[in-house]
Amino acid sequence: MAAAVGMSRGRRSTRGGGLSPAPATLVAPASPAALATLAAQVALVAAAAALMSLPAAAQRLPDRPALSASSPSAAKAQTLRDQEIASCRPGESTTWGDGRDRSAVSRPLRFVYRHDAAPPWFDAAQVLALAQRSVQAWSPCGVTASVQALPPRQSPAEGDIQIVWTDTGSRGQFGLANVPARTLSLGPGLFRLLRERNPAYPAEQTLQMVLSHEMGHFYGLMAHSRRCVDVMSYYDNGKGQRCTLRDASAWGSVVEYRSMLPTACDLARCRALNGSGN
Repeated sequence: MAAAVGMSRGRRSTRGGGLSPAPATLVAPASPAALATLAAQVALVAAAAALMSLPAAAQRLPDRPALSASSPSAAKAQTLRDQEIASCRPGESTTWGDGRDRSAVSRPLRFVYRHDAAPPWFDAAQVLALAQRSVQAWSPCGVTASVQALPPRQSPAEGDIQIVWTDTGSRGQFGLANVPARTLSLGPGLFRLLRERNPAYPAEQTLQMVLSHEMGHFYGLMAHSRRCVDVMSYYDNGKGQRCTLRDASAWGSVVEYRSMLPTACDLARCRALNGSGN
């Protein structure tokens, strides 16, 4: 059995899991063996700042609108963010140390998407296209991967990694990667809540981020990045430590600083783990 890292907008959750609306990180294990077990099932919370406004007792999500794209501060932040996404400087590729990176779970990686139980506003072709976009964005890592639709009532082939919609499998989070079980679970309940709380927010962006992040765990990136912009990041560890930015003034200037797709640093880590060069 493996516990997971739930990264909800950045902080630590002590209950296992994935994309949760609660702040989350991974609880440090007591031994290397425990660390290996804990690191096996990992996940993230891709609902970053201001995606929705949950009850205060559950989460403290700021419910502020995004800055206008035409405002100088937003334009500057977007430019800085784009630069961080596109390049990885020496020393920037650091993690929170909450998992043990390793090579990809298999080669090639074969993801299959089952649309059953998806929220009705996501159609099957749309979700499949988002998953394929994430796989394409990970391709510079050097690990061959594919995504195909899995017809209803058809069982996956041996070695396939299923992408499924299940609140049970996602443990109440936006997404959770159960690496040993070869399952990437998406949480329909939280996507419904996101739509209810903030119907104007483009939920497909959150879904894109969740898919990219959770797929990253199957590529071997088990620890979460400390760079705020990395798709494999979370924002803080619940102990007062925050992720890093090249320009600290960019913090809070855009609704979601984390990238929807793997960044240059995400890809550099993946290549190093999988022997794919620099």
